[in-house]
Amino acid sequence: MKAMSVRVRHGMAWILGVLLAALVAPPTSALPPGLGDAGASIEHKFIGARKCKKCHGKELMGDQMGVWQEGPHRPAFDTLGGPESLAIAERLGLETPPSESEECLVCHVTAFGVPEDKIWKPLDQVEGVQCESCHGPGRDYRKKKIMDDLDKARAKGLWDPDAESGICLHCHNESSPTFDPHRYTLGDGSKVGFDYDQAAQRIAHPIPEHVKGHYLELRKKQRDEEEGQAGEEGQAEEEEEAEE
Repeated sequence: MKAMSVRVRHGMAWILGVLLAALVAPPTSALPPGLGDAGASIEHKFIGARKCKKCHGKELMGDQMGVWQEGPHRPAFDTLGGPESLAIAERLGLETPPSESEECLVCHVTAFGVPEDKIWKPLDQVEGVQCESCHGPGRDYRKKKIMDDLDKARAKGLWDPDAESGICLHCHNESSPTFDPHRYTLGDGSKVGFDYDQAAQRIAHPIPEHVKGHYLELRKKQRDEEEGQAGEEGQAEEEEEAEE
């Protein structure tokens, strides 16, 4: 926990330096430098959460999609139309509504500002912050046979937020007008604006341990059982009709 906090503080200090530099020499675009997915090192292509749902929407896998839909990231874009966001936009003097402003969209929409050649499938802004903002563009690791082998998935671009908490700092930092530098309390009683361990717990969506590395075989077994059950139910219905 302590080591993680030091890493977070260093990340905060770096981001603050970037922001201060931006105030001295503003970029030609209103897009804040180094923030959101456009500020990450993008080597693969984005595909959108709907592709992830094919597996991660299943109960067998842990229904990560269900957790995402009920969590704070899915409605990130929707919040831009709320009264708090409108008030912030007015206070900051934004020329366009929050839902149309680069300064807001960069952290409320997945892949905003990312080069078009890194977008394999168009992403719907309404779906807010999707899976790939945290787990990396999924074009090359999306297939079941790759995801069933964690090492292969990592080699194909799957990010590991647990090992790279700086991923979160692309947006959870002082540039956010709602950032609270005292939001999290550490074990030693000190306050920080972001602590990965605590934040991750709030959106925990783990894959069940017995499924890791065995999804394909478990899914096949599940399908076989479902088909067998459907066959038995169909036969029972036929027998009932015959008796009538």
